[in-house]
Amino acid sequence: MSLVTDLQQAAPILSGPSELREFPDWFRDQQRAAWQQFEALPPPTRKDQAWRFSNVALLDLAPFKISAPLSEDDRKNVLKYSRGLDKYAARMVFANDQLIERDVVSEDLKRRGVIFQPLERAMIEHADLFRKYFMSTEARLGSAKFAALHKALVSSGTFLFVPRGLEIKEPIEIFHWLRHDNMSIFPHLLLVTDELAKVTVIEHFRSCDQRAAGFACGVNDLITGPGAKVTYVCAQNWAENVTALQMNSTTVDHDASAMSLNLHLGAKYSRFDSLSRLIGEGGRSDLLAVAVAKHQQEFDARTLQDHISPHTASDLLYKNALDDRARTTFGGLIRVEPHAHFTDAYQKVRNLLLSDDSEANSMPGLEILADNVRCTHGATSGQIEEDQLFYLRSRGIATKTAQRLLVAGFLDEVIQRLNHPAIGDHLHGLIEDKFAA
Repeated sequence: MSLVTDLQQAAPILSGPSELREFPDWFRDQQRAAWQQFEALPPPTRKDQAWRFSNVALLDLAPFKISAPLSEDDRKNVLKYSRGLDKYAARMVFANDQLIERDVVSEDLKRRGVIFQPLERAMIEHADLFRKYFMSTEARLGSAKFAALHKALVSSGTFLFVPRGLEIKEPIEIFHWLRHDNMSIFPHLLLVTDELAKVTVIEHFRSCDQRAAGFACGVNDLITGPGAKVTYVCAQNWAENVTALQMNSTTVDHDASAMSLNLHLGAKYSRFDSLSRLIGEGGRSDLLAVAVAKHQQEFDARTLQDHISPHTASDLLYKNALDDRARTTFGGLIRVEPHAHFTDAYQKVRNLLLSDDSEANSMPGLEILADNVRCTHGATSGQIEEDQLFYLRSRGIATKTAQRLLVAGFLDEVIQRLNHPAIGDHLHGLIEDKFAA
């Protein structure tokens, strides 16, 4: 079944808790305009280059609805399982787009200007800053229809502002949960760092019921100011029947650096769009991803490394491990804009096929409109080396265990790039749980 063009008839998705919240008039106007845009844009088809190889039939939104307010028991159960890092600077926990708990930043960080608030408060208390950056970058990777849907229906999320010269040493942690069957959520993160600021954020995406269907349509916007350093980690572990889309936009100013690592484990179909814009000289963007796909899961990644200023660098490393009848798709482009001389850009995708029935489609690309650049791209697909497997088996290690060890080693290169032991250990644990399932 194809995507429903009139979602209001298919499911009363515009009604629900969001209608009860006191959003500013300008925000309501934006939502109405976005809804009109969503309805006007055609649904994707496999003939669209941006959706080539994608199973667009999975994008049927008819079954999904907005959640009613959660019960007290629901909230307690969500908090019970919201376990991630042992140490964090602050955290928020959401379930069905409802804020369940907020551990605020310390009084010292507050005094020094850190803002850590739900979106619905930030858009009122920090309206100018919020309006300047909220979904300010156009969706350019094929998901404009879903970006419009998100903008029309987003009702909560996280706003984080880190002021000039401040480093938040421990990570900020955010949980987004799907609770009950056939719920839809629209998680949002707006992160703005001022000059020379430093911060690490990890977002967890989880389901309470591992068999429940659901729909997640998320956006995260990372604004990296001059000389700032942002590290962002996505740990996606939705239930096996969830359809998920996540749209990321990262803006990197001069002498700044942004690193994102996206771990994809769950969902029936998961699409991830990542746009990295290097707008200032000396900016650097590292785009990392790991996917472990089993059964008939489908992971779809589309990326754009957009070099707008000269003397900028980007490095993309995506690794996928596929078993059973799983499928992955990667479509990535390095674009060097006119006058963006001395760009240094890399793009590497590696697929490890654990089954003869698994399928990996990779489409890396270059578009170079400037001189004096160094850009490389490539994609490889292969199976576990038989001599490596034989070496482990000859030492008494069972075949399945040996395969898991080799796959873990294959994926570890990406996680090591993060250079954050606590988060790295957490991600390794999630991967081990996926193999054990």
